[in-house]
Amino acid sequence: MRRAFERFCAAAILLAIATSMLTSMSTSMSLAQSYPSRPIRLVVPFAAGGPTDTVARLVAARLSDQWGQQIYVENIVGASGNIGTRVVARAAPDGYTVLVTTSGFVVNPSLYVTKPYDAIAEFAPITIPAQAPNVLIVHPSVAAKTVKELVALVKANPGKYSYASAGTGTPAHLAGELFKGAFGLDLVHVPFTGGNPAMTSALGGHTPIIFPALSTAAPNIKNGSLRALAVMSARRGSLLPEVPTMAELGNSNQEADVIVGILVPAGTPKEIIDLLNREIVKAIALPDVKDRLGQLGFEPVGSTPAAFGDWIKAELPKWDKVIRDSNIKIQ
Repeated sequence: MRRAFERFCAAAILLAIATSMLTSMSTSMSLAQSYPSRPIRLVVPFAAGGPTDTVARLVAARLSDQWGQQIYVENIVGASGNIGTRVVARAAPDGYTVLVTTSGFVVNPSLYVTKPYDAIAEFAPITIPAQAPNVLIVHPSVAAKTVKELVALVKANPGKYSYASAGTGTPAHLAGELFKGAFGLDLVHVPFTGGNPAMTSALGGHTPIIFPALSTAAPNIKNGSLRALAVMSARRGSLLPEVPTMAELGNSNQEADVIVGILVPAGTPKEIIDLLNREIVKAIALPDVKDRLGQLGFEPVGSTPAAFGDWIKAELPKWDKVIRDSNIKIQ
């Protein structure tokens, strides 16, 4: 009797588990089949008008056309993107609240004294629709014509040379710290209150080195106001295809891409994640979207959720080390 009862209990447990799994699968499939049945909110944690906002609005417009459903952008600004990012982390995992963010997503968890969010546990990646490389450029007054010559010049003059950035913890700042750490340079960081003042200082030769996004620097490089030494990306940028990558020059692990990333709250059904990925990748492949991305200095990517997830897992420890080694912290 005891063995029969134990077998009965085991069978009942297995049946309950199977029923639960089938119910969950059925609910998930039903949700995915009806999705989207109402407007979708794309949260951009930065002010309207910037590159990330522009890409989000491009995606929103094309998804609205493809689905016949309203997809709208909401800008929730503050704390370098942390406020809007937390809003999405706490949203229902149903695919109706989507985060459109930048490379700061993998930087901020290490940059801030109080960790603003968990980039892996609280989010599910959808895709990287576009990316743009940072570029190492110098004022023409700097004698160096190559990265090798610049490294030698800075080493021969410790503390003399400086580089500009849009502010502490910005992509250009961290790209500079990555470069400094790789070559053991005594290079002074000068933070400004935005990209325009930093570029103005570099153009004037006051801070003769800068690591901005290629899109913002390309006009000044093309007209000879600044000299590009290398792009900090795995491949050359289409805006300036003649400029080599750091890796081509023999300097590995110097990638500092500015990406646009799209994520949803963790727990969002896989069917919805896959659907969002397919539709967004389809949208950014449209000729007019690709042209607009190019005008912004972005290269279309359209990664899979898995590839984006791998990128996040690789970038988090990379920038954590740069931030710790440079002793950068924001309250």
